[in-house]
Parts: sequence; C-alpha cells; structure tokens
Amino acid sequence: MRAMRRTLLLVPAILLLLPWPAEPQAGPKSRPTETVTRPRRGAKKAEPAKPPPIESEINKAKREQPQIPAGAPTFRAEVLTVTVPVSVVDNRGRFIPNIPADRFRILEDKVPQKITSFEMGEAPMTVCLVIEWSGLFQQYWTETWYQTLTAAYGFLETLKPEDYVAVVAYDMRPEILTDFTTDKREVYRAMQRLRIAAYSESNLFDAVVDTAERMADIEGRKAIVLISSGLDTFSKLNYGQTRRRLQMAGVPIYAIGLMQALREWYDARGYLGPIARMDFLQADNQMRTFAKETGGMAFFPRFYGEFPTIFANIAQALRNQYTLTYSPTNQARDGSFRKIKVELVNPATGEKLRIVDQRGKTVKYRIIAKSGYRAPRPVE
Repeated sequence: MRAMRRTLLLVPAILLLLPWPAEPQAGPKSRPTETVTRPRRGAKKAEPAKPPPIESEINKAKREQPQIPAGAPTFRAEVLTVTVPVSVVDNRGRFIPNIPADRFRILEDKVPQKITSFEMGEAPMTVCLVIEWSGLFQQYWTETWYQTLTAAYGFLETLKPEDYVAVVAYDMRPEILTDFTTDKREVYRAMQRLRIAAYSESNLFDAVVDTAERMADIEGRKAIVLISSGLDTFSKLNYGQTRRRLQMAGVPIYAIGLMQALREWYDARGYLGPIARMDFLQADNQMRTFAKETGGMAFFPRFYGEFPTIFANIAQALRNQYTLTYSPTNQARDGSFRKIKVELVNPATGEKLRIVDQRGKTVKYRIIAKSGYRAPRPVE
C-alpha cells in the first residue's frame, strides 16, 4: 500500500483544466415498450415517509417498551417474514414494468417459496451518499479529487424534490455531513465541507457497515450510493465480517468505482507495480461483491460522460421496484445465511419467462435482487 501511495502522483496540470461536466441528463424519458400488461391509469404515487435520523440515539426513547408486570402474559411472533425488493431491467438498464405476480418465483436454498405479498410502484428514494474523502487519493486539486466531486454533485442533481438524502464522508472514520432531508440547499451546504482531505487512511469497511446498520430500520426504498476507490487501509472490520454485517442490514449498495482511467494511464507508463495493480483489482472485486450480495449494482466508469447513464440506472432501479414478501418454509432461528434466487417463469410450463416488445422481439433482461439474508438468532 505504501508503494502504491508513492506511485500515484498528481496528474499533469492540463488534466485539471478540463471543463466541468455539463449537468447530467435524467436519462431516457420514455418508458420501455417491453411490458407484459398495460399499466393501470390513475395509479397514485406513494406518499414519502420521512425516514428516521441516522443517529439512532434520537429515537431510542420512542422505541423503548413499557414495563411489563411480573407474571403477566406476553405475545411473541414466531413466524419469520422476508421482504425482497426486485428490479427487472433490460440490457439498457431500463426498468420493465407491469410483470404479473404469478410470473415471479422465489427460491430459498433451492426450495420454492410461496409469495404472500406483491407490490409494484414508483416512490421517492431514500439514499445515503457515502463518499471516500481521504488524503490517500483525494488530495486538493488532483484528478481523483475532481472526479469524486463531479460524481457526488452530479448524483445530487438527479434527485427529485421529494427524495430524501443524507451525506457521509469517511477517511479514518465516517462523518455524517448531513442527516436525511429533502432540503437540497442543506445538502449543498454540507458538501461545501469537502475541500481538503485530512487523514491518509480510507477505512471503507467500517464506514459502509456503520451506515448500513444505521439505515437498517428505515422503511421503504432505501439504498447506499458509494463513491469510492474500493480500497481499505485500516478498518477494524475485515472483509468477511463486512460481508456478513451488510447481509444482515439488508440495505442495497450502488457502488461507483473511482480512478478507472487514471489507473490505466499510470499502468501503461509503468508507474503501477504488481502489488498496487493487485490492490486495485481486489478493491473493484470488493465493491462488486458488496453490491451483488445486497441487491444493488456496481459501476466502474472510465469517462465523465458515463455518469448521467449511471445515475439514470440507479434512479430506475430505486424508484421502480417490485416488492415481494414471503414466509420461508425454514422457520429455524439459527442465524444461518440463506441464499435467495428470484426468477421469472411461465406459470403454465415453469420455463424461463420470455419478454417481448411491441414488435415481438425478445428482450434481454436482468433481475436485480439481494442474494440472501441471515436468519435471526433465538431470543433469550
């Protein structure tokens, strides 16, 4: 890691004179034609519910249970329920709407499950923007400094007035710059604090786990948008512990990897040694794993022009979702990790569902859902 720090020098000044990217577009306005049924008219959008603050201590008093007299009868629900947010997108990243409930099939550890609740709709997003802001790479007026701010401000520009957003920056430890709010002026004031990075540490594992666990109790569509190099230098948690705790939290992670073009530029000129190259490859793999196992997506842009498409794909996946709920056949509270697989099938034949557009052409699609969950442990 120390060798890597010495090799990543400031980029030539000419790169810093690049014009600030134009305001990102909101993506294609027309909905995809690959539908199964026509949408119902007059459908009302869900009213946004304000999420609880990141600082969970604020609401501890509200969550405290009243004192129960000794010997009084109590009720405890023993039935487990699992909620799986699902997005079905085509090969352009556009959401495919109006797929009937009977086309979905959920397998838990390869055992089919009965879907007890099914919803589809568009709703506001609740997003926490987690930004790597470390002296490791974000030195003042370097290329990565510029790219980080471009990605962060560009994503904020795509949010709608009813969307909730919080901002967390991390180096040695995560710092909450602003809690969840719909006031974009407050968010931009918080972003003004990102000027000069302090510590040359990038504790990704601690930061993303801390944020995910704070968001675990938020209802509705929620996600973490992670803007990071993917490298971790000094976290208290290791990679395996981070994966398990992210699976428990159940918050989708949409990761945007930094420095893709810059790394190739240095590598082509022999400035990256084999250890630094391996560190970066491992960092990309970590971000892909976090995104896949939590039901999100990972992006690794090489050009600034890719940002608008990335932001549109994130918005499509978060605003438009199918929400499936089921009671697993395995009701054991053993703390084990159980794999989930969501499929689209033809209910008549059980074969993979074929989706076509208005011209009758087959549409390639991808199902985005979390890969599993961890069962609760017995309550003592």
